[in-house]
Amino acid sequence: MGKIKAHEFISVDGVYESPSWTMEFSFDPKMGEDIGAVVGSCKGLLLGRNTFEMFAPAWSVRTAEDDPGAPFFNDSPKYVVSSAPQLNVEWNNSTLLGPYNRDAIRDLKDHVDGDLYVSGSGTLVRALLADGLLDELHLFVYPVLLGDRDRLFTQDSPNAKLSLAQSDTYDNGVVHLAYAPAS
Repeated sequence: MGKIKAHEFISVDGVYESPSWTMEFSFDPKMGEDIGAVVGSCKGLLLGRNTFEMFAPAWSVRTAEDDPGAPFFNDSPKYVVSSAPQLNVEWNNSTLLGPYNRDAIRDLKDHVDGDLYVSGSGTLVRALLADGLLDELHLFVYPVLLGDRDRLFTQDSPNAKLSLAQSDTYDNGVVHLAYAPAS
């Protein structure tokens, strides 16, 4: 049985939407190493509809020369959680799972040979936390307040106890906080 690992770029006030705001910060090479370590054991991606629709056109045209992560994103199986009946899943190795179903996700987790990687997909991450299916939550916290935008955790977010498994601080001011479910 593999793990489900989520990675989020997030502001201090919890904003995660469309993280183009991260561009004003230099990308510390150590961050790339740490993200690579998260993805390293992953054999597939588990994504919500919005993130999938943003990733497909962006990643499908990238090569390893453009970005060292391109082979993982393009060649790995992608599992999309969505209730949208007309979702275009033509991106290489993409499968529509249908609406969120904890039993289907648990079954997928049990049958994928390796871990599953989640990026963005806030609604999915909140559901995985609520159902005890998220094994690792990696927050890369940027030193910025963004105000009235979509936040990863809302007033409807589930209650969950987490245990800090790792923390790193980078020269660009970003902090990596890695959490696991509290025992």
